[in-house]
Amino acid sequence: MSGDSAAVDHVLRTTRSVRTRLDLTRPISDESLFECIDLAEQAPTGGNISSRRWMVVRDPATKAALADLYRQAGGQGIIELADRLEGTGHGSERVMASGAYLARHLEEVPAIVIACIWGSHDGSGRPGLFDSVLQAAWSFCLAARARGLGTAWTTIHLNRAQEVADLLGIPDGVTQVVLLPVAHTVGTEFQPARRRPAQDITYFDRWGYTRQAPSADGLAHLDDLVGVTVEIDIAAKPSAVWALVSDVATPARFGGELQRVEWLDPEPAVGARFVGHNRLDGVGEWTTTCWVSRLEPERVFAWNVVDPDQPGAQWSFELEPIGRTVRLRQRVVMGPGVSGTSAMIRKRPEREQPILERRLAQLKAAMEATVAGIRDLAEGRPGHYS
Repeated sequence: MSGDSAAVDHVLRTTRSVRTRLDLTRPISDESLFECIDLAEQAPTGGNISSRRWMVVRDPATKAALADLYRQAGGQGIIELADRLEGTGHGSERVMASGAYLARHLEEVPAIVIACIWGSHDGSGRPGLFDSVLQAAWSFCLAARARGLGTAWTTIHLNRAQEVADLLGIPDGVTQVVLLPVAHTVGTEFQPARRRPAQDITYFDRWGYTRQAPSADGLAHLDDLVGVTVEIDIAAKPSAVWALVSDVATPARFGGELQRVEWLDPEPAVGARFVGHNRLDGVGEWTTTCWVSRLEPERVFAWNVVDPDQPGAQWSFELEPIGRTVRLRQRVVMGPGVSGTSAMIRKRPEREQPILERRLAQLKAAMEATVAGIRDLAEGRPGHYS
C-alpha cells in the first residue's frame, strides 16, 4: 500500500472548501453520493454503533426553502459584509466574497448533504456525540475530492436547526452536524492551503517544547534544534501589541533572566544590533549581541543571538489577529550555533537530556511571564512592571 501514499497525500493536501468553483449546472449521480457515503462510513464510531445518518437534498423546491433558511441563519449577514468589503483590500475580503457566493447560490447546487447522528448533544462542550460523526463527514469530503467533486464545510444552518428539521422531516433526537454542498468542480486543480508547518505546532513531552528537525531516537537533542513556543490571546489592537514587542527592552520588565537591553545601531532594521545583559542564579551574568533577522510591522519581530548566520538561539515574536484579539506567539529555537547550553552538553554529553530539560523549563517560565506581562500592558491591566 505504500505506493498509494502519493495519491492519498494529494487528496489530503488539496481538499478545500469549494464555493465559487462549484459547477452549478452539471448533475451528480446518486451512485457517486453512495460511494462517498460508503467510504465515509468506514470512519471510527463510538461503541461501534451505527448512528450516523445522511440527508441528501435534491428537490429544487426543497433546496430553495433550505437556502432561504441558510440565509436567515447567517448567510444574508455574510452577503452584506462581503458587499461592504468589496474593493477595500481587507484581509477578509476574499473569504467573505466566497461565502457570500455560496449563500446566494446554495439552491443551485446539485446536491446538499447534511451529516446527522442519532442523539442529542448535552451542551457540555465535550466531544461526546460529535466524535462519531465529524471524522465521517470529513471522509465524505475527501472521497468527493477524489472523484472530482467539491464540497464546502458549513454549519450556519444550525442557527435555524429546528426549522431545517421541520422542512426535511428530521425527527426529534437526531442532531444535524454539518451541511455540505456537493457539485463537480470548475477545474480539478486545487493548491494546498497556507498552514503553519508541523515543526511549529507540534510539542514533545511538555506543552510548548518544539523540534525543528526530527529526532532519530525520539529523545530531545540539541542538534534537533529544540525550542519553546508560548502563546497568549490579547484583547487589544495589533498596533498596541506591536509597540511593546518591537521594543527590545520590554521583556526585561518582567523579572526573567534578561536584565536590560540597549541598541548598538541607531534604529531597528534587519541587521541592526542590540545587546542583552542577562543574569541567572547558579550561572552568573553574561552579555549577548543580537541581530534583527526579520522585521514585519505588526506581524513578526525576530532576532538571532551570538552570530547572525550561526546563531546560538533564534528568537521571535509573532502577531496573529483573530477577530477582536491578537494571538501573541513568542518562540525560541536553540542553535544551530554555539551557546552556553551547547558548551555544557559538550562537557557532559551523557547528560544532554536533563540539561536540555532544565534549560527549556527556564526559558518557558520566562517567556510565559513575558507574554502575560505584554498582555497586561496592552490591555491596561494593573501590574507592577518597571
